[in-house]
Amino acid sequence: MNARKMKYQGILPAFYACYDENGQISPERIQRFALHLLHKGVQGLYVCGSSGECIYQSVDERKLVLENVMAAVKGKMTIIAHVACNNTADSIELARHAQACGVDAIASIPPIYFHLPEDAIALYWNDISEAAPDTDFFIYNIPQLAGTSLTMKLLNTMLKNPRVVGVKNSSMATQDIQMFKIAGGEDFTVFNGPDEQFIAGRIIGADGGIGGTYAVMPELFLKADDLLKQGKFLEAQAVQNAINAIIYKMCEAKGNLYSVMKEILFRRERVELGKVRKPLQSFFAEDEPILACSIGLIDQAMKDFL
Repeated sequence: MNARKMKYQGILPAFYACYDENGQISPERIQRFALHLLHKGVQGLYVCGSSGECIYQSVDERKLVLENVMAAVKGKMTIIAHVACNNTADSIELARHAQACGVDAIASIPPIYFHLPEDAIALYWNDISEAAPDTDFFIYNIPQLAGTSLTMKLLNTMLKNPRVVGVKNSSMATQDIQMFKIAGGEDFTVFNGPDEQFIAGRIIGADGGIGGTYAVMPELFLKADDLLKQGKFLEAQAVQNAINAIIYKMCEAKGNLYSVMKEILFRRERVELGKVRKPLQSFFAEDEPILACSIGLIDQAMKDFL
């Protein structure tokens, strides 16, 4: 396995938005959160993606987030920066900034809202990639939110760009992982996106995972990944089942999932990230029983598997 491929393995939590009490980007909390995850032993971080509330942040805010993540980790982790905005100019600006910051790779969803033809999407991605010519590029396939699926035709078009090294695949069909791997070849990376099917994605060919719930329980995803590497598939399945029970419980809350997970991080580990940004809904008092149960499930899983 080549050195570049080695960077894109294992567990990469999606980095959460970090705000102060006034709802502004908090450099201090960003750096503390990044160091918290570094010390957990994860391979890297996916910064300014969906979990980072990127669509509710300005270009300057996203630059500030990335700068503080990079300042905290000091080259000790793989950093993939999501740079997509809903226009090419801002995306290019973020791509240039990410390369200047020294990230390992940039990533992008397709433009949202207008349903563009595939040649327009390819041009959008290639324009972004061209703005960071010394940086690897990942396609972010999340059709349930972006409204556009990565087809094999579009992927094959993008594979003509030598900077395209992989896909962060969040489609619900694990078969997509297998198809993308076959098309991309031995050195092509595919990350599993849906946390609830991490084990399934890895078994069918994913090189690692990038997920929105990893940061609230990184130990469990690291354990599941380690068990898979050892060929202990039933044990890995048991960890996945425990992870899913936690996710399903957290999703029962009225408040946004990220507001629940931020509250769990604060209560379990004293990591303060602030609230979510409107229009996302913050944690509700009526969610307390769900929160308590979720924390209990995490604590029990830690005892059972670690």
